[in-house]
Amino acid sequence: MAEDDDDRARPPTSRGGGRRRFLLITAAVLAFFLLAGGALAWIGYRKLDGNIETDATTGRLLERDASERPDRGPLEAENILLIGSDDRSGANGAYGYAGGRRSDTTILLHLSADRRHATAVSIPRDAMVRVPACELPDGTRTQARLVQFNWAFEAGGPACTIRTVERLSGIRVDHHLILDFTGFKRMVDAVGGVEVCVPRAIHDRDAQLDLAAGRQTLGGEQALGYVRVRETLGDGSDTQRMGRQQQFLASLIRKVQSQGVLFNPARLWPLLDAATSAITADEGLSRVGELYDLAQDLRSMPTENVVFLTTPRRPYPGNWDRDQLVQPQTDQLFAALRADLAVTVQPYQVTPSPSPSPSPSPSGRASAFAGPFAPAYTPWPSAAGAEDATVETPSPDAPSASASPLPTTSPTLEGRTADQDSCAMH
Repeated sequence: MAEDDDDRARPPTSRGGGRRRFLLITAAVLAFFLLAGGALAWIGYRKLDGNIETDATTGRLLERDASERPDRGPLEAENILLIGSDDRSGANGAYGYAGGRRSDTTILLHLSADRRHATAVSIPRDAMVRVPACELPDGTRTQARLVQFNWAFEAGGPACTIRTVERLSGIRVDHHLILDFTGFKRMVDAVGGVEVCVPRAIHDRDAQLDLAAGRQTLGGEQALGYVRVRETLGDGSDTQRMGRQQQFLASLIRKVQSQGVLFNPARLWPLLDAATSAITADEGLSRVGELYDLAQDLRSMPTENVVFLTTPRRPYPGNWDRDQLVQPQTDQLFAALRADLAVTVQPYQVTPSPSPSPSPSPSGRASAFAGPFAPAYTPWPSAAGAEDATVETPSPDAPSASASPLPTTSPTLEGRTADQDSCAMH
């Protein structure tokens, strides 16, 4: 009995008791790290959320003109207007004069209802379009006018740009995102650079760009110069610059979809931080959760189903520094998007077309334009009569395109898909 009593008095030293203590300690340590990780994740989430600048003013202005906007399309499809702002204030002042914002790049991104296709349509900033009267934040209104497309953003901001795109396309814009120069550079650096194919050496002082020809990976500063360069590459047209921007975005999408970014926290966090710091979004996309859903939609799409193209255009009569949109191809393109159809593209072709006169164009640019949308009519009106020339965009009294019957087939237009290697195309 005494021995039994002594045994019961001893502290537990069995292997089972030691294992229980080990499990308890391990559980406590894991719980600590899980809680700490959750706290860090929450702090990180709040930081990313706070990075995003919310544009609530645009929504209020659009609401006041709701009766003039197109009806919404297929329930699950989304149309997002991406605006690249060349605002030169603050950190962007290194890229030129300090002044008001202008839209350097505008892309209408259509995500299909089944999220299997995406179509990104670049709208030329020099296209002559009819900009509607727009209300400004101070309560005044601009006058409707025939003017370059990018005037809408400079004079009326994103709300006027959205209304111009909607009037031109008959497509209801669901959301908008504005990206500036500095944010663009940070995003490129965050993914470790983006590969491009430079057709020939570039030495452009204005774009702060000095590149050799061939395949190479560009960091943020070089990438910004590459997508902005105009006069020293190609024919100097904004159309060719939009083509380079599309190639760059396609390469960026491929890079972000790679495991080297998505599954590498050292790269993913800087990308998320840069992206959220770079954008101004409407209230529907001003939270990390909404942007994450958008990114997931794009990530899940096969790159061959992500299409980039430019609205068909040709030189504006009387002023080759301006564009006009070609019909009926432009209307066919927007009708296909309204019907949520996948747009088919073929590679860009460069087909020289004769100059309208022996004299050089007013801008001094080359007279060759791409593909089937090259000028097909002569003679050109004189510059003095340009304001009386017919512009192939809907008249102010034209019925909304959204009221037209939806097509069952989509046109084949010049463009590219995100899976195409830009070097292989040269």
